[in-house]
Amino acid sequence: MITLIKQATVYAPEFLGEKDVLIADGRIADIQDHIELTGEHVKVIEAKGEVLTPGFIDGHVHITGGGGEGSFRSRTPELTLTDATLNGVTTLVGVIGTDGTTRTMTNLLAKARALREEGITCFCQTGSYQVPVKTLTGNIEDDILLIDLIIGAGEIAISDHRSSQPTVEEMAKIASEARIGGMLSGKKGIVNVHVGDSPDKLDLIEKVIETTDLPITQFYPTHINRNSELFEAGIRYAKKGGFVDFTTSTIPKFLEDGEVKSSEALKRMLSQGVPIEQITFTSDAQGSLPDFDDKGNLIGLKVGKVASLYEAFQDAVLEQKVSLEDALQVITLNPASILGLHTKGRLAKGKDADLVMMDPETLEISRVIALGKEMVRDGEPLVKGTFE
Repeated sequence: MITLIKQATVYAPEFLGEKDVLIADGRIADIQDHIELTGEHVKVIEAKGEVLTPGFIDGHVHITGGGGEGSFRSRTPELTLTDATLNGVTTLVGVIGTDGTTRTMTNLLAKARALREEGITCFCQTGSYQVPVKTLTGNIEDDILLIDLIIGAGEIAISDHRSSQPTVEEMAKIASEARIGGMLSGKKGIVNVHVGDSPDKLDLIEKVIETTDLPITQFYPTHINRNSELFEAGIRYAKKGGFVDFTTSTIPKFLEDGEVKSSEALKRMLSQGVPIEQITFTSDAQGSLPDFDDKGNLIGLKVGKVASLYEAFQDAVLEQKVSLEDALQVITLNPASILGLHTKGRLAKGKDADLVMMDPETLEISRVIALGKEMVRDGEPLVKGTFE
């Protein structure tokens, strides 16, 4: 089936204007002012007045579930297909967090393949919070080099009481192995770093950069909006050329305690002169979130959602008045570039046909197409996960 989208207002993520977009064999075949094509095998979607963007990329998701820090009953469930697609996400990167024992690399890789079979794109990182890193083959370099879906290492925890308290030497070795594995396999081989709320903040990464030949771009630290002190350190780090990632899943109590809302963090970093290319959003979906009552008492646990990524994008544009191009870039082109996802993140000839159609005023999603297949129409799923 060939799909022709007519007269959409295209953001690639840069503004292209009103265009026709032709999709064939799961890829974008052409983008022109006018494309005329008819026939029984051509599906035409009239999109005049609708915004058309690249599919969103969520580069940090606990696809097999997370949590477990409140004992076994606090383990969170796996991600479902429509958790992603209903929120415009067509590409995911799966990670393991605190629990590197009952959440395994075999399980992570199997879940990534399952999501691919259901219709979206999924990659994963090798490892978890722990050092030494628990890999699939026995070392980081081999995992990245030999396993197609493994694109880097992480999430390695630093500045956190739950981390393995890695040393500069250990972190440098992790980054070196990931870098070499990436070089040999044509991948970026980045190290995804969980940054906790310790006063050490980004110090460990900066010491590695200062004392070795490894570039600052080898690291991809997340949770940089966790508190105001880490956020300010993140600004300084980004001005040195580093990447920074803001976590969109949150609860009101976190924001009251000083977490910087992702949409606000984006606006503030841009105002401080940080290049847009160095900033991303990720959801940390399926991670556990403590739930408090109005008196601050813990009453249960909630689960981080991929939906928060889409909501943060909406809020950045509608409330923080960040340009649509910039807000899109942090969930499309930037993660694609940082993670080395060469066929993702941009609407251009030859790229994967991952697209989101939305209302230009409210940014409400009407359609989602993944690899050329329509997954969502009129805000409702056309394709559901195997057990949904």
